[in-house]
Amino acid sequence: MSGTLSRWIPLESNPDVLNQWASKAGLVTSRAEFVDIYGLDGDLLAMVPQPVEAVILLFPISEYYETRRKEEDENIKNQGQHPIDPTVFYIKQTIGNACGTIGLLHALANADVTLVPESPLEQFIDQCKELTPEERAKVLETTPLFANIHAEAASSGQSVVTEAVMHTDLHFACFVQAPDPPRDDIESANPRRLLELDGRRAGPVDRGASTNLLQDVAKYVKDTYVAQTTSVQFSMMALVPSQ
Repeated sequence: MSGTLSRWIPLESNPDVLNQWASKAGLVTSRAEFVDIYGLDGDLLAMVPQPVEAVILLFPISEYYETRRKEEDENIKNQGQHPIDPTVFYIKQTIGNACGTIGLLHALANADVTLVPESPLEQFIDQCKELTPEERAKVLETTPLFANIHAEAASSGQSVVTEAVMHTDLHFACFVQAPDPPRDDIESANPRRLLELDGRRAGPVDRGASTNLLQDVAKYVKDTYVAQTTSVQFSMMALVPSQ
């Protein structure tokens, strides 16, 4: 990935891998865990425990996606977008293949979950609370603890680490719900918004009103990601109460 300072081993899209990372970082996994989302139709979505706190998507980076990403970021820069809740935790990605850890940080920092007191994750969130997304990235670059947690989780996956794996074209993004910030000019009819959090973007991207996080993400991914490619290299995982 251009513009990065180093390159980590990619995380495998596997709930066991994500749960190992989360446990080492400080998530109380007896209270919350990541599970597979097996498909985008209603019957398969109904199998996912509720409530869903975050959804992590793995998708193939394509020429269409890269063009759309740059155009959308430019439009947001020039024209703005729906206001984003200022308490949303967002971090830029400056480390190659760290998108799995960035996705996990986005999911856990914006979810209603229990963290172990003084754990790496709690300390990182607290340290970065008042920092910019770029400053948070610098903290991640200089905090070997998360690099070690990422490496341990990546090494626990089933994939053999090859040169092709190290230069993967697959990427993680995270979806969460956030409050609709109050505005003087309008009264919000829906108090929740769907946000896409991707460390390669200019910032959080508002994806519209949201009444059901899982269903809204499934529809968006189906209409926007899956519909534009013949690739089957998609997977989704949800952060849910432990079963």
